[in-house]
Amino acid sequence: MNLAVVGAQWGDEGKGKLIDILSQDVDVTVRYQGGNNAGHTVIVGDKEYVFHLIPSAILRPSKVCVIGNGVVIDPKALLEEIEGLKKRGLPMTDKQLKISANAHVVMPYHRVMDQLRESKRSHKIGTTGRGIGPCYCDKVGRMGVRMVDLLNPRVLKAKLCDNLNEKNDIFAKVYGCKNYDFGEIYKEYCSYGRRLKPYICDTALYLKDVIDRKKKILFEGAQGTFLDIDFGTYPFVTSSNATIGGVCAGTGVPPMHIGKVIAAVNAYTTRVGEGPFPTEFDAKMDETIRSKGNEFGATTGRPRRCGWFDSILVRYALIINGASELAIMKLDVLDDLKELKIATAYKYKGRVYKDYPHDLEVLSHAQPVYETVSGWQSDTRGVRQYSKLPANARRYLQRLETLLNVRIKYISVGSKRDEIIVC
Repeated sequence: MNLAVVGAQWGDEGKGKLIDILSQDVDVTVRYQGGNNAGHTVIVGDKEYVFHLIPSAILRPSKVCVIGNGVVIDPKALLEEIEGLKKRGLPMTDKQLKISANAHVVMPYHRVMDQLRESKRSHKIGTTGRGIGPCYCDKVGRMGVRMVDLLNPRVLKAKLCDNLNEKNDIFAKVYGCKNYDFGEIYKEYCSYGRRLKPYICDTALYLKDVIDRKKKILFEGAQGTFLDIDFGTYPFVTSSNATIGGVCAGTGVPPMHIGKVIAAVNAYTTRVGEGPFPTEFDAKMDETIRSKGNEFGATTGRPRRCGWFDSILVRYALIINGASELAIMKLDVLDDLKELKIATAYKYKGRVYKDYPHDLEVLSHAQPVYETVSGWQSDTRGVRQYSKLPANARRYLQRLETLLNVRIKYISVGSKRDEIIVC
């Protein structure tokens, strides 16, 4: 059965570790959306690996990793990632890594436009400034450059000329910035095309062949449900579909070939950047959990905001994604707490919301309605069986299962690959 892993909060739910574990039992892992504005961290032994575009399954040399058409690719960042992994002993051949010819390319003007737009906003989005949003804008505006265009200098030349005619006007007349030089960008991106050519192919046809041969696929999402462009806390979202709906559009695989959906969540809640966060801790508690959980962005290093587990949020994510199993990550981060809280509803202007509200005003000002449960104040990092967890840890997990109406299958009790409980 093919599997999909999605984040059910605001991203940073430990999907990289979960995907690394699940990838040992599949043949191909596919990234289907996002760009190098997201990252996955995997710790194997005493070695830490941080991934930005390449699926973390690349650590298993016998497996194939695919970057799907729904991803937007900064070729400079991708080549740096490939070369970095080669230096660490990974083969990185075209048999192990495949890149969709239809994936769109992040250009230099996208990065600058991203930063300039953010600087003009009175209400900041919290963008990473890596050009992801503007690249998706050009894709939808039918003026994007695709990976396949980097292989055809004539097509790249025509597209780049058209784009710079418009972009240079915007930069000069709106932002008062200097123009981009065609020749410099053209030469740079032709070079990227030559270096990446062995990896570029029609990945939709490749995946069809994989399915026809009864091989197993793992679909890997970046970010999380509430950063999804349609279902997230808009406008404080990313520019792609991080939910299960992004799989088909971002890979070319029909929906009947998506089997099980596994949702990943932290045992508490985190988010990076701006936007509403009903269960956010006070400053002291925020710093305590951030330090213990190493809650800093894998790509940007930005500190993550932390808060109590929000069952309203996660329950909605499970519905949207059709998830049948849940992975609870970073349970060990809560080991020292005497009490834990779980949000079961929101309250705003005298009204109680038991279902997730999309109204930004409600989300921004609502007060959570909490249940308080006892902590376990015991080290869980060495536990490998559910029955060996402290009784209060099991009660906490059982309460989450009841509130969310989904089975917990995986429980992470540490950052390393083997620090996992499979139920």
